[in-house]
Amino acid sequence: MNNCPWGRITGVRPVKIIKNMLQSGLDAGQSKEKFLEDYMVSEEKARLCLEIAEREIKLLEDIDENDICLYVGIPFCKSRCLYCSFVTAQSAEDHSLIPHFMKALKAEITAAGRLAGQHNFRIVCVYIGGGTPTVLSAEDLSKVIGYCRDSFDLSKIREFTVEAGRADTIDNEKLSALKEAGVTRISINPQSMRQETLTAIGRQHTPAEVEDAFYQARKTGFGNINMDVIAGLPFETGENFADTLRQVDALNPESITVHTMCIKKGSRLHERLGEYALTDAETAKRMVDFAYGFMKQTKRHPYYLYRLKYAAGSLENIGYSKEGFECLYNILMMQDISTVISVGGGGVTKVVGPDKISRVFNVKEPREYINRIDEMIERKKVIFI
Repeated sequence: MNNCPWGRITGVRPVKIIKNMLQSGLDAGQSKEKFLEDYMVSEEKARLCLEIAEREIKLLEDIDENDICLYVGIPFCKSRCLYCSFVTAQSAEDHSLIPHFMKALKAEITAAGRLAGQHNFRIVCVYIGGGTPTVLSAEDLSKVIGYCRDSFDLSKIREFTVEAGRADTIDNEKLSALKEAGVTRISINPQSMRQETLTAIGRQHTPAEVEDAFYQARKTGFGNINMDVIAGLPFETGENFADTLRQVDALNPESITVHTMCIKKGSRLHERLGEYALTDAETAKRMVDFAYGFMKQTKRHPYYLYRLKYAAGSLENIGYSKEGFECLYNILMMQDISTVISVGGGGVTKVVGPDKISRVFNVKEPREYINRIDEMIERKKVIFI
């Protein structure tokens, strides 16, 4: 018997399935029953997907084919987390590449802006991710945003997100630079508020520094802050995870994203599995279930969901938000609704057409990106023909 709550579904976008049913003319009850019958998911996962699908449909009512997203990838970090498989530059020697990276990024943004103009695309969301973008200096952060504003028409923009990510990369100067440049949403991601866990997974900050960064962001004027946590981190109990959620909620962020621990190939965790006490599937499920109930109590609703291979208990990642603070980029990107132009390290440009979706990938490693920038620019020209 298959005990996976997601039944026969192996893909990363289960919400997309039930949303297609709703948009084909089936009502909510019919869609849910067909979803249960065709894919053998659990009752609770069917209800969850239906809830998110109905919300997404409402949120996307006024999005059309010319409304697209811009993603900027900054492949630098202070250190590499235990579970991370993304290629990032961490050392002082790596960070010496930043001026060269900035030059290449400017060239790619300029070229991508010309493509967007030629196709009459309207940028509705900008998302700067990584890596950890706030590894860059305040001056460089301002430059990156300036390149975007100079190259793209952002007059219709509805959301501008920067992954501030790790508390040890955030200061008042950077927060002020982001705010002055027009950023409307940031993420400050503790993953856990337990010091022993942070040390074990390689996060070089404390829970107190997370709180300080959050309060600094509020003082700077940010009224839309997301925080990421992970259910099922090594050595954590259900109570440890619940305590993290309570501490994060006490800060009162507008949204909280709950990820399930995933053992990714290429991560240090995958290479050294025997050294870590991993969370079993049942404990991970209890954590995720607790998060759902806790978010309901704190007036945050699930608004997007996706799955990854090798997640504990074959569970999912869910974004929870207060009403009106849903991240539009997350929905558009995850549901394959909108074209996404991606620049920078590790970016994936996705062109959504009437009959197919085409993708083109940027290289991840900063040196390779710098050395092959002309190729990255040409790749996008080809996909948009």
